[in-house]
Amino acid sequence: MTINSHISLKPYNTFGIESIAKHFTTVDSIEHIKELLQHPIYHNHEHLILGGGSNMLLTKNIDALVIKNNLKGIEIINDSTDNVFVKCAAGEIWHEFVMWCIDKNYGGLENLSLIPGCTGASPMQNIGAYGVEIKDTFYELEAIHTLTGEVKTFSKSDCAFGYRESVFKHQFKNQFIITSVTFKLSKNPTFNIEYGAIKQELDAMNINELNIKAISQAVINIRSSKLPNPKEIGNAGSFFKNPEVYATTYENLKTSFHNLVAYPLENGHYKLAAGWLIEQSGLKGYRIGDAGVHKLQALVLVNYGGATGADIYNLSSHVVNTVKEKFGIALEREVNII
Repeated sequence: MTINSHISLKPYNTFGIESIAKHFTTVDSIEHIKELLQHPIYHNHEHLILGGGSNMLLTKNIDALVIKNNLKGIEIINDSTDNVFVKCAAGEIWHEFVMWCIDKNYGGLENLSLIPGCTGASPMQNIGAYGVEIKDTFYELEAIHTLTGEVKTFSKSDCAFGYRESVFKHQFKNQFIITSVTFKLSKNPTFNIEYGAIKQELDAMNINELNIKAISQAVINIRSSKLPNPKEIGNAGSFFKNPEVYATTYENLKTSFHNLVAYPLENGHYKLAAGWLIEQSGLKGYRIGDAGVHKLQALVLVNYGGATGADIYNLSSHVVNTVKEKFGIALEREVNII
């Protein structure tokens, strides 16, 4: 195991932001992690766990030890007539793991195709798209406590999943290194195509017999048409959460904005489309220097090349303030600000 100093994190975050880590190392085995926990540099510095760098905005240099999680491996740990339990190492690329499952006709993750990042980050954020969230197929995860080195197993209830939330973003933030995530997938999947434009895309694809591969491809097509590729334009996907409001708030807004985009929730509240709010505030395609609101998807903030993390953050503050002024709704950032 090697620990390097003064390393650029630009290749390690999808915004392509220049930030210098005081110390940097990669871990590709449990043994490496346990060895790292005994290292003097680890004990004398704060640390930041890094996966795919796809849900973070670096606003400064990192005066800490940055640990890149490179654990690899996928294995079936239990197999029954109807379900299969698949354990995926935290450093595996999420989309590649989803494709692995689809190739074997294991259903449950197809709606989450093409989401950037690594598998280990998926439960931290409870990633979701097109009516599906990680919690729907999550079984358990394993993680190493960053102080004691103890290996702990977290069940679904232990993770306290919420909308883009988990216990790892709050109570246990930076206290565990996730090493693997296990999913309970279906051999006889039910199809979720009610959300967004999946039905229309499937029709355009002339799909005669519905299957998880077709749903995955439909999601890939939709995402590719609306969302910028981080390899071409720096971004972290959806920057803001879709705000949840009371029914009375929804009704009041609907009175003033007849084409308001919102989705009813089981608790009687409504989830508003943050992208619609931003677009209606006149900010779609808005740009301050190299920091911009994407021209095709207002929910995405982008780095056109030379923006700093502070530039992106200041733009996000302008978006929050503008939407608040027009709609009285406070947008919450989904991306982790560091």
